[in-house]
Amino acid sequence: QVQLVESGGGLVQPGGSLRLSCAASGFTLDYYTIGWFRQAPGKEREGISCISSRDRRTSYAGSVKGRFTISRDNATNTVYLQMRSLKPEDTAVYYCAADFGSRCSPTPDYWGQGTQVTVSS
Repeated sequence: QVQLVESGGGLVQPGGSLRLSCAASGFTLDYYTIGWFRQAPGKEREGISCISSRDRRTSYAGSVKGRFTISRDNATNTVYLQMRSLKPEDTAVYYCAADFGSRCSPTPDYWGQGTQVTVSS
């Protein structure tokens, strides 16, 4: 069964850092693009980053570009999101998602359960 499990969320002060992990099971990441999304209360889901399956090209939303870094380790079936210089507006539930193919999709087929990130002093 395809499963994605996020971890690493929590409470952090503004300016701090967190590293989110997305562990995949039931499939290998080699042929899937992986994206990170977030959704704040009362707001629409926002795609924030994606990494392609084959050449590991990355993309970022303007709101996180320069602060967040996505990476993948196919050997361990894990995708990471390193978040730096966190701001209160980064507070949201963060989801990783997978989609079969070589290009990132705004509507991936498989989703994790989400992990809460709260940026507050």
